Amino acid sequence: MLLDDVHKYKDERRIPIDQVGIKGIKYPITIADKLDRAQQTIATINMFVDLHPDRKGTHMSRFVEIIHEYRHAVHLETIPLILQAMRDRLDARSAYLDFSFPFFLPKKAPVSELVGYFDYQCRFWGKLDEKGLDLFRAVTVPVATLCPCSKQISDRGAHNQRSVITVSFRTKGLCWMEEVILMAEGSASAPLFSLVKRSDEKFLTEAAYDKPCFVEDVVRELALKLDAHPSITWYAIEADSSESIHNHNAYAFIKSKKPV
Repeated sequence: MLLDDVHKYKDERRIPIDQVGIKGIKYPITIADKLDRAQQTIATINMFVDLHPDRKGTHMSRFVEIIHEYRHAVHLETIPLILQAMRDRLDARSAYLDFSFPFFLPKKAPVSELVGYFDYQCRFWGKLDEKGLDLFRAVTVPVATLCPCSKQISDRGAHNQRSVITVSFRTKGLCWMEEVILMAEGSASAPLFSLVKRSDEKFLTEAAYDKPCFVEDVVRELALKLDAHPSITWYAIEADSSESIHNHNAYAFIKSKKPV
């Protein structure tokens, strides 16, 4: 039985829509990683296209069809293909795609060398239109920081905090997400681990004490590393510390001086 396609009806109001599509769908995908080359995860996905003023609606099911076709290969090389498929199949001039997902890395504790998996929240997002492709990535990296002021003025110890570094970046050429994670962890007082024994706890406590840093230090140190990376063309860094003795967070933000 032939069913009527209401989406293709003409809309007499003739008002174009900037973005229409699906938002917040969760879907299993496979992404590329440096160690194993492929990692299965679950992404929360937004997919939008523009809508011509004469068209009543878009075809929502086609977004899911495209996700399903590309679910086994989500990486920088395939995202342009996904965006182009959205433009082609939905008869659109522009397409926007946003993937957010947990990314797991095995981390070896510094002394015991026991291995546990650690999750980082990652994001790919981009747009494809007549002007070309615009593609970005981001990763959120939990770290430990120790207050330099507290260490300087205290006779015993220093207060510390769990901090979160978020790096958004754009690349030209190869840059693994793992590289950015290591640069972020190396800009703080100490990294975090999912599995630590007493020997590791002692090591990490003392390592943080030996490398105190404000949120200002974190973003500046990371900016130097990102500036030196040959493939990173733009970045934005946020450091957000949950203070242990204050009723507020400490926050710093720095953006690349390179144009987006």
